[in-house]
Amino acid sequence: MTEWEWQVLEDKTPLEAADVDGVQVRPGSSVRLRPRNGGDILDIALAGKIATIESIEQDYEGKLHFAVVIDEDPGRDIGMLRQPGHRFFFDLSEVEPLT
Repeated sequence: MTEWEWQVLEDKTPLEAADVDGVQVRPGSSVRLRPRNGGDILDIALAGKIATIESIEQDYEGKLHFAVVIDEDPGRDIGMLRQPGHRFFFDLSEVEPLT
């Protein structure tokens, strides 16, 4: 990667909120995970789990993703510190907002 590409990654500002099925969610919101069919083993293991949105990220193509921390994860505090292995990324269509 060039210096410019690294800077683009560093300059990304996390979004404050996103709309999922008419419900506005933001970091701290609770969601149920509904991964798409045909995913990997983690998608199967995490299906139906309750998670907390840690951040809302936007990729280079402008697509939004939720970084979530699983509520029952004993390492949940590590995920909230943005450490690898305890944050998982899901598309907006793969979460169900909980009210």
